[in-house]
Amino acid sequence: MAVTNLPAVRIHNLGFKYSGQEHLFLSDLNLEIAVGERFGLFGPNGAGKTTLMSLMTGLLRCDEGGVELMGRRVRASDKKVNRLFGFVPQEYALYTELTPVENLQFFGAWAGMSPRQIRKRSAELLGILGLREVSNKAVKHFSGGMKRRVNLAIGVIHDPGILFLDEPTVGVDVQSRLGIVEYLQSLCNNGTTLIYTSHQLSEAELLCERIAFIDEGKIVACGEMKALLATRGQHDLEGLFLSLTGKEFRN
Repeated sequence: MAVTNLPAVRIHNLGFKYSGQEHLFLSDLNLEIAVGERFGLFGPNGAGKTTLMSLMTGLLRCDEGGVELMGRRVRASDKKVNRLFGFVPQEYALYTELTPVENLQFFGAWAGMSPRQIRKRSAELLGILGLREVSNKAVKHFSGGMKRRVNLAIGVIHDPGILFLDEPTVGVDVQSRLGIVEYLQSLCNNGTTLIYTSHQLSEAELLCERIAFIDEGKIVACGEMKALLATRGQHDLEGLFLSLTGKEFRN
């Protein structure tokens, strides 16, 4: 991967509101994420995490400011930008009637890969993620953990430099969670930038180095995890989460 002084992600003066809203839902957000970082984004339900991730991936458009990936402005349907990143959403982004091989063929072609590249990369991913023996079975018959692993394989089929992860292990078994986390760690060790959000805070402690907390549409804390824990006098991410966002119920 080429050496660059550009941040992997740059968010500057970002503002966004949903249709029909009078006021901005996200306002004046500024954030930089360095190449190769394992970055975590956390907050209560409705705080704006998924909205911000949707803005970073071009699924939503900013009303103010903007987002850049590797120096390129994020715009809808920009193929050059889309090939810079992979996205593993909370909902399954796959075709359950197809097999893992067929899903990877489809999404690899959509990402602009050649048939030869797709075959090579698919074989590699199916082996790493423990899917080789079921590679020609319809995904609709798979367990939740197996579907999550297919979802991940689709997100990284084109070997992106930036990988967005929205609850990548929700509802999976312990073995699948461990395998997914270990694979994500290996990706980062090889230079991939990870941008991760989850309610699995013990998992996040293993995966993330630098983190940000978002609440009511604003970033309320950002920095190295160890430094934030020390500053707030907390021993783990759950305690830090509650100290920053409170213990009140959220809808």
